[in-house]
Amino acid sequence: MRYLVNFLIVLCFLSCEQESQVEKDIEKIEVDFTVERFDKAFGDATPEDLPKLKQAFPFMFPEQYPDEFWEARMQDTLQQQLITESSQIFDDFSTEKDDITRLFQHLKYYFPEFRVPRVITTTSSVDYRNKVIVTDTLVLISIDTYLGKDHEFYNGISKYLKANFERNQIVVDLAAAYAEKQTFQMARKTLLDEMIYFGKQLYFKDVMIPFVSEHDKIGYTEDQLNWAQENEWFIWNYFIGKELLYDTNAKIPSRFINPAPFSKFYLEQVDNESPGRIGQFIGWQIVKSYMDNNTVSIKSLLTAEPLEIFNNSKYKPKENG
Repeated sequence: MRYLVNFLIVLCFLSCEQESQVEKDIEKIEVDFTVERFDKAFGDATPEDLPKLKQAFPFMFPEQYPDEFWEARMQDTLQQQLITESSQIFDDFSTEKDDITRLFQHLKYYFPEFRVPRVITTTSSVDYRNKVIVTDTLVLISIDTYLGKDHEFYNGISKYLKANFERNQIVVDLAAAYAEKQTFQMARKTLLDEMIYFGKQLYFKDVMIPFVSEHDKIGYTEDQLNWAQENEWFIWNYFIGKELLYDTNAKIPSRFINPAPFSKFYLEQVDNESPGRIGQFIGWQIVKSYMDNNTVSIKSLLTAEPLEIFNNSKYKPKENG
C-alpha cells in the first residue's frame, strides 16, 4: 500500500511539473495587439469626424443606417452619458489587456491556426445578451456591460443576470465565446447532451484561462460554488433517481441549464439555496473526469459526442460525510 501511495505522489508530481512547463512555454508566445477604444473615439467625435470614423471602423456602421442616425446618436444626451461613464470607469484597460493577452497566448498554443484579432471596445446601450462578439478577425467588447453589478445603469435588470456585469468577467466571456466557436456536438436533445455541451465549454476555460478562479469561470460566487461542490452527490443522485439524464422535455434546460436565480428541483429548501445552471456545473465535473481518465486533446474533446464522454468518464461523485 505504501508503494502505491508513493507511486501516486510521484505521478502527481510529474504531472504538475509537466503542466508547469506547458505554462512556461505559453508565456513565451508572442502576442501583439492594441486595444482600440472606439467608445472614446465616438464619444469625442463631432458630426464632422464621422467620415474618418467610418473609414477606421467600417464594421461599426451598418449600411442600413444613414449618416443622420449616427450624427443624432453623437448628440443624444443618454448616449453621451453612457459613453462618458463607461470611458471613465475603463480609463485604464491595462489589466484587462493583460488577461486577454494570456487568453490569446493559450489559444495560439492549443490552436496554432489562431490569429490575433483586432480588439475594440465599444458601448451597446447595455445589450447584455451580446456582451462580447468574436469573429476570426475581430473582438468587440461592450464595456457598458461591465461597470459593476450595482451600477445605476443596471437598475431594473434581474439580480442574477447583473451579478456578472463585472470587469473581471471580460476575459471569462471572451473565453466562453471562443469555446462556443470551437465546440461541436451533433445532438442537444437531452439533459445529458446539454450538460456535456456546457461542460466542454467550462473545461475549455480551465485550459485557456487557468489564471481565473473556479467560481469566476462559471459565474458563481464563492458560496454558490461551495454549495454546488458540497451537494454534487445529491444533485447527481437526484438526476439519476428522477431519470432525467435522457429526458427530452423542453422544460428541463430552464430548470437546470439556462441562466436563472436558482435551479428548480421542486424542493423548497434546495431550490432556495441552489445557484442556477447547476446542470452546467455537473457537466463540467463529468468532462473533467473524462479528461482525467483518458488521453485526449482539447480539440478532440470539443468534437466528441456526449455519450462517448459520459461512458468513458468514470464519473462518480463522492457522498459527503
